[in-house]
Amino acid sequence: MIDTNSWRGRRVFVTGHTGFKGSWLALWLHQLGASVTGFALPPPTNPSLFDGANIGELITSIEGDIRDLDAVSAAMTEAQPEVVFHLAAQPLVRASYENPVETYATNVMGTVHLLEAARNTKSARAFVCITTDKCYENREWVWPYREADPMGGHDPYSSSKGCAELVVSAYRRSFFNEDGSLALASVRAGNVIGGGDYALDRLIPDLIRSFLKQETPVIRSPKAVRPWQHVLEALGGYLLIAERLLDGSPNVADAWNFGPADDDAQPVDWIVSRMRHVWGDGAHAPTPFLGQTPHEAGLLRLDISKARAQLGWRPSLRLIDALDWIVEWHRAVESGAHPREVTLEQIARYSALYQHSS
Repeated sequence: MIDTNSWRGRRVFVTGHTGFKGSWLALWLHQLGASVTGFALPPPTNPSLFDGANIGELITSIEGDIRDLDAVSAAMTEAQPEVVFHLAAQPLVRASYENPVETYATNVMGTVHLLEAARNTKSARAFVCITTDKCYENREWVWPYREADPMGGHDPYSSSKGCAELVVSAYRRSFFNEDGSLALASVRAGNVIGGGDYALDRLIPDLIRSFLKQETPVIRSPKAVRPWQHVLEALGGYLLIAERLLDGSPNVADAWNFGPADDDAQPVDWIVSRMRHVWGDGAHAPTPFLGQTPHEAGLLRLDISKARAQLGWRPSLRLIDALDWIVEWHRAVESGAHPREVTLEQIARYSALYQHSS
């Protein structure tokens, strides 16, 4: 359960706040009463949740690039945060094949820059670095990956996130290993989905665009299995970790998986079929992509037993319901509802659901 009292008046620094996950987090933190400073490039899509929900009106929003150490340090010095959430990244596998240098510069050195800035900011007490389920050396086996499994990655994106995890571990042991020092954790979520995601080359946004235009979606890798989860499930885990870091809970400054229930790891074609059913009219049957595609993992699952046992965290929103919420979000916005209000309503509904299930 998220503790509102932990966030009221708390100074929080969020990188990547103009992206999909960052926008949801910034809005949730503001709703909890936190004073939020965001640092990011302009929104990566048009439309975007950040612009549609007018999140820039609610927080201090700084336009900057995490590849610029001086800019990152200046922003953090000005903000004097108590908590840092690092979400800024180049987040797409296929884009990493096209721009590997940018991917490594952003995801690896960008993480180094944030950690350096936090190391030199005396107010900072808790740092949550968001990486990905793809940071593991994926052996395409049926067992879900645990936090102690080796880092790796076939593609530049995945390996860059594995590198970021190694950076976090090194900084924790080298610089944040004394009582009273910054508490540093990394978190690895599944394939995060939700309303307001307009990214290109991502399954759910691609489906929504095709449904709205009544076009035929083109689907890659229909049998690929992923640990799908609603964005609020992941963010709830991140907030819980930050709260535990702040209150000094032992052994929380570590790596954590926040994934879905085991049977919510489903193949792509299952997601497409369910989305078509929920959307109804205009949801055309997909056609397979016939061109050449770079390697992407066929099977990926996360073991969340550590978070269950040590944090009392568990998934609250099943995948079938998460897909309903996504369709509901986009239907409401297309009908004229304000994206901020729709998002806040789903945050409130999720908070009640999480409290009831805890």
